[in-house]
Amino acid sequence: MLHPDKTKIIYCKDGSRKEKYEETKFDFLGYTFRPRLVKNSKRNSMFISFTPAVSQAALKSMKATIRQWNIRNRTDLELGDIARMYNPVIRGWLAYYGKYSPSALYQFCRHFNKTLVAWGMRKYKELAGHKTRTTIFIGKIVKENPELFVHWNKGMIGAFA
Repeated sequence: MLHPDKTKIIYCKDGSRKEKYEETKFDFLGYTFRPRLVKNSKRNSMFISFTPAVSQAALKSMKATIRQWNIRNRTDLELGDIARMYNPVIRGWLAYYGKYSPSALYQFCRHFNKTLVAWGMRKYKELAGHKTRTTIFIGKIVKENPELFVHWNKGMIGAFA
């Protein structure tokens, strides 16, 4: 028997299907399928298509995992150690969830970068309490070594503050 809360009929609304329905999105395997604005690269035009991107629940879970890692308090580690420890997990998340809409992961990458800023403020006494200075410090590291973290290498540097 099908579960009534989990089994629904969803209207796959896109540019061709414009009718109004109550349910126009659903979550499956960490993705949210819903109408999104996409680009047709051949015609260089925008249109609405029913496409997947990382779900809010998956983003929330990734952020919770980062908080559980407690990076901000690991002052015994250097930045390279943090990269070696957590790059495999970040690489996996980017490969899986970034398959269809990589820009949806910017929120996660920003959260990780803010965690690195918090780590820097605890690690170095001269940066303690100076969020802007720490942001500039981490920004310089990104410019000098963009391959250090997987998401930096993919261009997902984003804001640190």
